[in-house]
Amino acid sequence: MRLISSGQHHARFEFGELQVISLRDGYIDMPPTRLRDEAGRTLPQLPTTVPLVDDNLRLAVNAFLVTDGTRSVLIDTGCSDNWHVPTMGLIYDALDEAGVDRAHITEVAITHNHEDHVSGLITPDGSQAFPKLERVWIGAGDASVFTGRLEPLRDRVVPVSERTAINDWATAIPTPGHTPGHTVYEIASGTSRLLIWGDTVHVPTLQFEKPNVAWEFDSDQSQARAARAVLLEQLVQPDHFVAGAHLDSPGIARVTPSGTGYALEYLAPPLG
Repeated sequence: MRLISSGQHHARFEFGELQVISLRDGYIDMPPTRLRDEAGRTLPQLPTTVPLVDDNLRLAVNAFLVTDGTRSVLIDTGCSDNWHVPTMGLIYDALDEAGVDRAHITEVAITHNHEDHVSGLITPDGSQAFPKLERVWIGAGDASVFTGRLEPLRDRVVPVSERTAINDWATAIPTPGHTPGHTVYEIASGTSRLLIWGDTVHVPTLQFEKPNVAWEFDSDQSQARAARAVLLEQLVQPDHFVAGAHLDSPGIARVTPSGTGYALEYLAPPLG
């Protein structure tokens, strides 16, 4: 995995014969009380290694486009105008900056049904963001999100209930816990693997070192912890990488064991 180029809102990586483009949708600030211990309680205090901005956690929001030059898969779509905050909804600018024509995107894969991951399918003016979209992959447990503004896309939804190949280099892997249909996408290039996840980790400065810390909005905190543990153990294998929706933009890194937890090594400097 090698950084090729970057801008304010995107970073392009070479991954064997594939390219992976990290797309910055923006950021959102959340209170530290969203974090939970193994008993479901708020944490009494945060380590000094966890930065706060005006007493809040600042969560990056990323999406990722993977392409072999002919076929592309966009994984997550950002927030559009759903949260009505000026720091979000930048994915369209990121795609433009990266030189990606939205009309060429025919496959979208959604990690889960929360607004900062799925809402970007529809632009702020109400039009479809990807006019030639053919399929939207999403965990079966989250597929009911396609109502309201997303209703016009319902006939293109492909529910995923088991490990499923999207193409010969992208595979959908159910990882329920954060939501019933939370899904990780494994990208294969030779012997290397890239795991692209949504909300497996929200606070990278804390949850790699202390992976038992959960998030208030995990629908099943115990199941989310178990899924995170399995994925982290996979990521410490040679030639494995992670791309995370809430890792600091551009959000692509290596994971190594560290004490009783893990350490994160980003492959590129921060965006923005």
